[in-house]
This record gives sequence, structure tokens and C-alpha cells, in this order.
Amino acid sequence: MGAVTDSAALPGWIPVYSGKVRDLYVPEGVSGLENTPAVLVVASDRVSAFDHVLEPGIPGKGELLTTLSLWWFDRLAGVRNHLIADHRLVGDTTIEEIPDAVAGRSMLVRPLDMYPIECVVRGYLTGSGWAEYQASQSVCGVPLPAGLGNGDRLPEPIFTPAWKAPLGQHDENISFERTVEIVGAEVAAQLRDLSLEIYRQASALAESRGLILADTKFEFGADRVSRAITLGDEVLTSDSSRYWDADAWANGATPDERMASFDKQIVRDWLAAHWDQSGVPPELPANIIEQTTARYRELLERLTRD
Repeated sequence: MGAVTDSAALPGWIPVYSGKVRDLYVPEGVSGLENTPAVLVVASDRVSAFDHVLEPGIPGKGELLTTLSLWWFDRLAGVRNHLIADHRLVGDTTIEEIPDAVAGRSMLVRPLDMYPIECVVRGYLTGSGWAEYQASQSVCGVPLPAGLGNGDRLPEPIFTPAWKAPLGQHDENISFERTVEIVGAEVAAQLRDLSLEIYRQASALAESRGLILADTKFEFGADRVSRAITLGDEVLTSDSSRYWDADAWANGATPDERMASFDKQIVRDWLAAHWDQSGVPPELPANIIEQTTARYRELLERLTRD
């Protein structure tokens, strides 16, 4: 089966937004996201890198991401999330709310007033954090000990938020103080504390499966009725998190071996080597698609095994 990259026409639902990976729908008769009782979140097989959606997509990616998000939502004890029941009982008949055409890669959720903050938690020093540390010995204003190397475990996980820029602009790493200015002191503290607690829970579970959760990002919103802070979007997937194999991290001879991630890094690396980021990106070759699919699937299988 090929990759599903286009929004589907779904009986009873109206498309209102299409992002790099996910499409949002509201029930027929609702004018938009502002006044809808429910949102259908459909994960496509689209894959993006360097702010471009690439061709072709990764077959099965949307279902793998959705399955992993739902699995994590079930395991995050005491964390309020945006899921609502995707079926109802009418007499003796169960009515599925999610259309068959997108079953397996969709979630039915309550709408939230989303905070414009990407809640990033880092347990290890890598990526943009490593680059910033080399320049300032800190990450997003959080001072760190001297002598750390690329891929090293941090003394404690740190909260390093980013401001979610308007469409077409790049997100911007910010300090906690700037977060307070944007959302207020009380909400900023709750976002930080919730993010760190979820990371600790998830990191411990990942370690029990021989995996390292190096870093991840969460998105939260306010419930439109209670105003309670609620976890939304995807959670702890290959697209929102950096996972490493624990044995490879401990014993790898090179950074590439130690920090081979279970995500689309294969795509990024190939694209960086074959495209100068001008014009239209080249099509991904079949072997890169196959390798990426295998990494996504391996992560899901390793995390969810009994």
C-alpha cells in the first residue's frame, strides 16, 4: 500500500486545517475550530524536513504515530489529555465516530485553547542544545556543568521551551522568563512541572525497554470549559521525540552509532547530502523510505511489547 499524503473527503466531517503531517476536521454544521465540540485529528503519511513536505510519503507512518500516541496517553498516569470517546452505544449497536477511511490513524479530541509554547524537555545534550552549550555552556538560559560532550546525560532533565511562531516563521527557543511573559507565571510553572513529570514517567518506561528518551516536546492547551491545562497534539512519538538504543549509546564508537535515532533522521541526512535547500527538494529514494519506515516500526514494537 502506498503512502497516504492527501486529505480525504470524509462523510460528516469538514476539513479546516492541513499541516505538515496532520489534517483537522470538524463535524458538518460547525463553522470552524472556534466553536466545535470535537476535532478529528488525522495523521497522514507525509514527511517533512528543512521546512518542506517531501515526496513520496512514508507508508504507514500516520498509523504508527497515532498508535504510539494513543499507547502513551493510556500510560501517563494522572495527566489530563484531549482524547474523547471515539464510539458510542445506541441500543445494542456500537457506533464508531471515526470514519473507516481514516481508522487507525485518527484521534477524536476536544478542542483546546492552545498555549503558544512548545514544551521541550531535554535529558541528554544533543542537537541544537549541544550547539548552544558549546557557545555558552547553557541551553535556553539554563546553565550546565562544564565538560559535557555531545550525547551526554544531563545531571537532571531540563525544561527548554520554544515560542511557537506564526505559520511560515521559525519557532524560537526562549528562556523560562520569556515563557512567563507570554503565558503568565502560574501557567508557565504548570507547563514546566507537567512537562518534566511526563518526561520522567516516559523516560523510566523507555529505559525498561532498552531505550533512551533523549528529548521530547509537548503541547498543552486550556480546556474551554474548566480552563484546566490539558495535554494535546501527539505525545512521545518518533516525530516529537528523540529515542536512542541504550546499548548503542553506552557502547557505540562514534556519535552516529551512539545517537542513531528512531525517527526521520535518515531522511534529513540523505536530503542534506543531496540537496542545497534551493528549489524543489528531490524525491526520496525507495531505500531511504524503507529504512525510515523500519525505524518507526521498530520503536513502536520495542516500546509496546509486554
